[in-house]
Amino acid sequence: MLRSLTPSVSSSADLSSVLALDNIRQTLIRQEDTIIFLLIERAQFALNAAVYKTDAVPVPDFDSAGQRYSLLEYLLRETEQVHGRIRRYTSPDEQPFYPDRVPPLVLPPIEYAQVLVPQAKGINLNKQIMDLYLQELMPGITEPGDDNNYGSAAMQDVLCLQALSKRIHYGKFVAEAKYRAHPEQYEQLIQNRDHDAIMSTLTNEDVEKKVIERVQRKAAIFGQDITDGKQQPSTFKVEPSTVANLYEKWIMPLTKQVQVAYLLQRLD
Repeated sequence: MLRSLTPSVSSSADLSSVLALDNIRQTLIRQEDTIIFLLIERAQFALNAAVYKTDAVPVPDFDSAGQRYSLLEYLLRETEQVHGRIRRYTSPDEQPFYPDRVPPLVLPPIEYAQVLVPQAKGINLNKQIMDLYLQELMPGITEPGDDNNYGSAAMQDVLCLQALSKRIHYGKFVAEAKYRAHPEQYEQLIQNRDHDAIMSTLTNEDVEKKVIERVQRKAAIFGQDITDGKQQPSTFKVEPSTVANLYEKWIMPLTKQVQVAYLLQRLD
């Protein structure tokens, strides 16, 4: 959950530091580390397609049509029930995959300093993130087949999905920071509902190229075995190009999609 926001609206929070682009950039860089390490952890297990198929594992939960959930969906739903009770989804940098099933709190609520507009909570791309994860990412980082480690694989899946969701939805903070830096420029584009112009204004190809290069280098460094002080050549736990492609084709485009959605509601 968000650590940098002062939890009480009545306290003297310096919101300029929260929305400083340098601070946001450092947060996103730390999230890169988290995502890469979690992908490495997931890659140690086979694809285990049964984790993602309904009725493949007899979990004790069903949808409204009577269809049994997959093991991943069951575990993710149960995890969100636990985390939701202890305030995870009251934090402005967290989005549940099942927002209609967030449970009542068992801890007293925290009133976070108002940094984002209230409409931000309704921006949720987790359905797209889930599709990306199952259809593109898992086949790319895991060995095909079944090693029967269903529980371990599913637990890592939940952690990966949560980290990807947090990274992508952090685009709301990026958008707010960019808006506050250039309000006149963005106000005109928002009033014109000019989606393409907003996307173009948000995009910095030089920065995106540096991000792609950085995560590829990190994946190469983090994903090598070191024996007796020597790196094993060309042996990666997750292929660095796969991580670079994840950022280039999915994470950064979805983050910008979040930013555009946020800005189009910024003046409502």
